[in-house]
Amino acid sequence: MKLLKPLFDFYIYSSIHVALSVVCLAWITMISFHISIDQPLLLFVFFASITGYNFVKYFGLAKFHHRSLVSWLKIVQLFSFICFGLMVYFVLQLQKETLWCIAGLGLITFLYAIPFLPQHFFMDEQKNLRSVGGLKVYVIAMVWAGVTVLLPVVNNAVDVTMDVWLVAMQRFIFVMLLMLPFEIRDLQYDSLKLSTIPQKIGVRNTKLIGVLSALLFVGIEYFKIASNAEDLFIHALIGMLSIGLIIKAKKYQNKYYSAFWVEGIPIFWLCLQMVF
Repeated sequence: MKLLKPLFDFYIYSSIHVALSVVCLAWITMISFHISIDQPLLLFVFFASITGYNFVKYFGLAKFHHRSLVSWLKIVQLFSFICFGLMVYFVLQLQKETLWCIAGLGLITFLYAIPFLPQHFFMDEQKNLRSVGGLKVYVIAMVWAGVTVLLPVVNNAVDVTMDVWLVAMQRFIFVMLLMLPFEIRDLQYDSLKLSTIPQKIGVRNTKLIGVLSALLFVGIEYFKIASNAEDLFIHALIGMLSIGLIIKAKKYQNKYYSAFWVEGIPIFWLCLQMVF
C-alpha cells in the first residue's frame, strides 16, 4: 500500500488521468461519427495532453496548489519531456489540415501559460490568459472541444455538418461542467482578481448554473440528426452524474474528489458508449 499511494499520486499529478479523459472524449467523437479508431491521433492527444497540462501547471510562474508535489517535480519534468518527444513522433503521422488546427490550439495553450499581456490587460501578477479575470474556464473548454471534436473530424476528412457543431457545443458545455468543482475547490487558493465563477456569483449559484448547463448539455441531443435513444440515455446519465458531483462539491474537498472522480467522468462515458 505504501508503494501504491505514491504511484497513484504520480498518476494524478503527472496528468496521466486527465490525458486519459481527453483521449476518451476524442474516442467518443470517433464512435459518434462512425470513424475507425485513429490510433496515431489518440496517442498524439494522450501525449500532447500530458505535455500541455504539465507545461501549464509547472511553468515557472505557476503556483503550486499542492506543496507535496514539489518533491516530484523533477520526475514529472522528465516524464513530460519524454511525452513531448512521443507527441512530436505521433503528430508527424497526422494530416496537414490537422496540423493547422493543432497549431492554433497549441498557441492558445502556450498563451494560457506564458506571460505576454500588457499591464492594463492582466488581473494578477501573471501576465497570461490564465490570469485574465473570468477567462480560464472558457479557454480550457474551447481547447478541449477543439481537441476532442475538431481533430478527429478533420484528421479523418469527415464533413463538418450541423451535428459536428452540436457535438462541439455539447463538449464545450460538458468541459465547463467538469471545471465547476475545480473552481469551487480553488476558492481557497485563487486571487480574488481572477473573477472565477464562484467568486462572482457564489458557490450556490455556481451549482445552479451547473445544473442548468447539464440540462442544456442533454437537451442539445434532441437536435442532432443522428441521435438515437441510446445516445440520449447515455447523455442523460452523464448529465445526472455531473450534476451529482457538482452539487456535492465544496470549497474544502478531498484532494482526489475533483482530480480523480470528476475528471474520470469521460472514462465512464466511454465505457457506457462501448456497452451500448
